[in-house]
Formats: sequence, structure tokens, C-alpha cells
Amino acid sequence: MAKQLELEFADESGLTDSDWAEIEKLKRAYDSGGEKGLSKAVDKLEAKDIIQFITVVGAFYPDRVKEIIKNEMAEGSLASDDLRELLRKLESPTGKR
Repeated sequence: MAKQLELEFADESGLTDSDWAEIEKLKRAYDSGGEKGLSKAVDKLEAKDIIQFITVVGAFYPDRVKEIIKNEMAEGSLASDDLRELLRKLESPTGKR
């Protein structure tokens, strides 16, 4: 029997229907391709929509995501447009873009 991806959410309160759809894609990628399949799906999500990538990963690892954003900002490698979009999403009462 194939090993299924077990996900433990730290904070799922800000996830939209679109975010949940991406989480399901990640689960299916893992179920069909294991860790390599999951890695490819995560890379694809990151390339497609960095804000949604941050939101989805942040639901599982909020402290780690905050730390990475803080470090990226300190290094100046986080694009200001991406940061503005992320802040708009986080400030929205529904979490929608």
C-alpha cells in the first residue's frame, strides 16, 4: 500500500479555496510520486505563485516562513511587489486576494 502524506496544520485560518486546492495537488503529487513528486509540485507552486506558495507553506510552518521572510527582507532579496501583495492578503479579513 502506498504511503500517504500526513499534513499537520499549525494555522489553517487564512487558507482560501484555491489554497486548499493546491494542498490537495501536493497530496496527490506525494501519493503518486513520493518525495520527488512532492518536491516537483512544491517547486511548481513556488514558480507559479510565490504568494500562494508562502500562504500554503505558512499554514504548516508559520514560524519558519516568518523567519525566512525576515531574513530575505534583511538581505533585500524579497521583491517589494511580492511583499506588498502578501501584506494585502494577510490584512484581508477573508484571506482572499
